[in-house]
Amino acid sequence: MKKTNKKSFGVIAILSLVISAVCSLTSCSDDLDVQQSYPFTVEVMPYADKIVKGQTVELRFEIKPEGNYANTLYTIRYFQYDGEGSLKLVDGPVLVNNDRVLLESKTFRLNYTAKSDEAHKFLVVVEDNFGSTPWEQTFEFNSKDSGDDDSGKIVSPIVTPVNPAIR
Repeated sequence: MKKTNKKSFGVIAILSLVISAVCSLTSCSDDLDVQQSYPFTVEVMPYADKIVKGQTVELRFEIKPEGNYANTLYTIRYFQYDGEGSLKLVDGPVLVNNDRVLLESKTFRLNYTAKSDEAHKFLVVVEDNFGSTPWEQTFEFNSKDSGDDDSGKIVSPIVTPVNPAIR
């Protein structure tokens, strides 16, 4: 009976060593992997593509993130490179070319007011505070290459894809 106990003890000792080795090779971490940055898109409602001097066109936006993190902040900025006009957040400030402005909500509206009769073209950029790939879209009014008169026509937004390798 003593031999059986010694064999059992030896088997238990070997199993204990194997279990200890396996446990020591697998590591546990107390660090939580909390995702803060989520990719996002921005939906734009259709808008009129013709505008005359002094007229205002309203642009409606909604930010659609793929996940939700309570402390995510979004900013907006724009670059006007054709025409003369002003872009204003409805219930907010007039945007200054290339200045970031904090968005208070994921849904917002912009008013673009033409200050000239020529073609108008500007780029709107929305970014989050985590450095995700920004969303960009070019808006065009009274395009020079459209010879027909289709004022009042509702168009889908012109989306300019962002290539993160360029940045």
